[in-house]
Amino acid sequence: MHNDNLTADRPTFVSHLECSMTGERYDADQVHGLSRVGRPLLVRYHLPGVKAALTPAALAVRPADLWKYRELLPVRRTKNIVSLGESATPIVSLEKEPGNVWVKDEGRLPTGSFKARGLVMAIAMAKELGITTIAMPTNGNAGAAAAAYAARAGIEAVIFCPDDTPEINVREIAAQGARVYRVNGLIDDCGKLVGAGKETRGWFDLSTLKEPYRIEGKKTMGLELAEQLGWELPDAIFYPTGGGTGLIGMWKAFDEMEALGWIGAKRPRMYAVQAEGCAPIVRAFEAGERHAVRWEDAHTVAAGIRVPQAVGDFLILDAVRASGGKALAVSDAAILAAVDDAGKRDGLLLCPEGGATLAAYRDALAAGLVDAEEKTVLFNCATGLKYPMADASGYLDRNAPIDWAAL
Repeated sequence: MHNDNLTADRPTFVSHLECSMTGERYDADQVHGLSRVGRPLLVRYHLPGVKAALTPAALAVRPADLWKYRELLPVRRTKNIVSLGESATPIVSLEKEPGNVWVKDEGRLPTGSFKARGLVMAIAMAKELGITTIAMPTNGNAGAAAAAYAARAGIEAVIFCPDDTPEINVREIAAQGARVYRVNGLIDDCGKLVGAGKETRGWFDLSTLKEPYRIEGKKTMGLELAEQLGWELPDAIFYPTGGGTGLIGMWKAFDEMEALGWIGAKRPRMYAVQAEGCAPIVRAFEAGERHAVRWEDAHTVAAGIRVPQAVGDFLILDAVRASGGKALAVSDAAILAAVDDAGKRDGLLLCPEGGATLAAYRDALAAGLVDAEEKTVLFNCATGLKYPMADASGYLDRNAPIDWAAL
């Protein structure tokens, strides 16, 4: 555990890294990308040590931020912690929807999306391991989070995004000091350029699941959710799934919390939500496959889940199946309708990917996959303020005379 690097009051307990496919062990204090068989590496902890050092009661009196879970996170040295104020996100009920349905609104995080959770951890570990330049592909929000934390840590960031990435995301990335390039292709095409730069320029590849630490940041969604619900997990979780880091991370967090005695064996049914125009996980799930082949001609209004092929496909599918859940695809029309309804009926501005989870929940409720009384949590992964409103017909023309009789 490298006790010489631990702080007296907040020790860390990382023991090693482990290949998610083969179980092969790797040293936790060296720079790693994928494992030798090309699969994601998972961070493992000395959980008996964590159990002796940390209790739910101790957590309850700490500041409500991501770093309160330090004993279950990989950064060893306090000086390498990077932060822009990753506070706990609220769980908001959708009162106008049928059923017992809630939204964990991740849009309240720095840079306006849940990508902050994964990238703050990846950048902090890059700093700890002496990495000076990172590169990654993005559909928008991940690049913005990477740029922000890289700037904070003094690390150079090179970001590639599809040419139809929303302009607000591209400007946000540039404003935070990264070099950002538009690419004529999809996110996996951007990833190929990152891979080429890794070989020729020595960039560190921060792509989804191609380094071990974004999972650890994203797993705090599971830790936080459990704590907010009194250490009782919901019956079902609907998660917008592109690369699937958060779903994988939460599933890992549930296992760790059970080993610590913080929760029991109950697990939520995990519903991986994709768009009909890009649904490789859904297709693999329905075919009974453990791996998902690339989805050709990927298209959807929910750019964050427009990921034609995910390196962690088998981890997503394993978690969904083990939980008794399902992979579900929804139409762009249903996504836009859900976003519109949540805003106008419940005052909650969802991003398109968050709208996808509401659309999938509606379908699941109608099909009997979830019951109205079951506690269901949807993940809204970014603030709706980053996206053009689908329908502005309710606005008044500020230059037009007011018809008082019509009001």
